Amino acid sequence: MSTTKATKGSPPARPRIEPFAGKVRDILAAIGEDPEREGLVKTPERVEASLRFLTQGYWMTVEEVIGDAVFEEKHQSMIMVRDIEVYSLCEHHLLPFFGRAHVAYIPNGKILGLSKVARIVDVFARRLQVQERMTDQIADAIMDVLKPTGVGVVIEAAHFCMMMRGVEKQNSRAVTSALRGIFRDDSKTRDEFLRLAHAGRLFE
Repeated sequence: MSTTKATKGSPPARPRIEPFAGKVRDILAAIGEDPEREGLVKTPERVEASLRFLTQGYWMTVEEVIGDAVFEEKHQSMIMVRDIEVYSLCEHHLLPFFGRAHVAYIPNGKILGLSKVARIVDVFARRLQVQERMTDQIADAIMDVLKPTGVGVVIEAAHFCMMMRGVEKQNSRAVTSALRGIFRDDSKTRDEFLRLAHAGRLFE
């Protein structure tokens, strides 16, 4: 899958879908488990269903999830959707990472239904990912759809590949940002966005 194609929200050509529960059963045996014991008999099918759900973003496009929720509007100030929950899988270890995305843009004649911002996040989160690439993909997708004056995206996430294995640092968080247009070029706009993105949550 090319970066350009993924950035614009277009999924790759869909391959022939083959069941892989049997391969999960082989993995269970390979780590020393008994795939036939009561608690594991149905685990391979559950794992297959779970992974298909968690990677459904491969078969979603930004255009599909937005639908007709782009509206003509003269509003020219920053619009931000904060604290969008993010759940994804690290492509290096197939372990979860999770956190929150803060997405903002300054319209240039068009606005997006607020819930659609969260849906764009999910298009890219529901794939095997690295946080850095996902942050860029979300920003570029909104730029492509709205052609706004600028876009800013910040993602804060905890990674199980650091928490459960390797360095085992349970309190570490990765923070990534992607700035486009005026968010990158104008320091006042950038500072306002970053201040809002890192502010305390209003409802906690």
